[in-house]
Amino acid sequence: MNVSLMWNSVGFYQIAKLSMIPVSCFLEVVFDKVRYSRDTKLSILLVLVGVAVCTVTDVSVNLKGFLAAVIAIWSTALQQYYVHFLQRKHSLGSFDLLGHTAPVQAASLLLVGPFVDYWLTEKKVYAYDYSVISMFFLIMSCTIAVGTNLSQFICIGRFTAVSFQVLGHMKTILVLLLGFIFFGKEGLNLHVILGMVIAVLGMVWYGNASSKPGGKERRIYSAPSNKLHKQELSDSTETEEV
Repeated sequence: MNVSLMWNSVGFYQIAKLSMIPVSCFLEVVFDKVRYSRDTKLSILLVLVGVAVCTVTDVSVNLKGFLAAVIAIWSTALQQYYVHFLQRKHSLGSFDLLGHTAPVQAASLLLVGPFVDYWLTEKKVYAYDYSVISMFFLIMSCTIAVGTNLSQFICIGRFTAVSFQVLGHMKTILVLLLGFIFFGKEGLNLHVILGMVIAVLGMVWYGNASSKPGGKERRIYSAPSNKLHKQELSDSTETEEV
């Protein structure tokens, strides 16, 4: 996603982020045989429209930026899907799964990261002039990242990847609001406010629609008769509150 932002305009980057929800829905439909109700689909669409209204401005794209966005979207969607899949399959807690995957992720970044960074920016990581202030913010960023990763595993394990994406767009709204509060109201206008309101209403609608019976159903096939059956997702484990 960072490479996509570096190579594309901010508008196209936001569109790429918005497309995460349809891709996550597609993965759940294909692999988990999930069927969404009409209200759930419409609420997701309303969230996408609201976030698009308040974030997407200029849109320009090039070939390498488009390829980076496609890879980012599918890799992120698959990662989030498998976080939910592995927790459900092996009855793993969030801390257990994070403890198993974090060392591998850290090792891969330490080995591959500097080379990829140099390839993309033509700057070496160790050539940066580190100072006390930069180290402070680096450590603080890593500390916050631990909480971010943990919250991701908890949310996806408790709900689904789609719900995590819908909830994630609330973060986008909060970032915009905090930016206007702390850094001035430049860029704040009627259509941005309208987009925020639409997005929040869509999130509330999604939480209500997906928690109802039939809001999200998982279809399973019985082996003896080979007939299609519906199994409603348990309300106690799939209640979607935004």
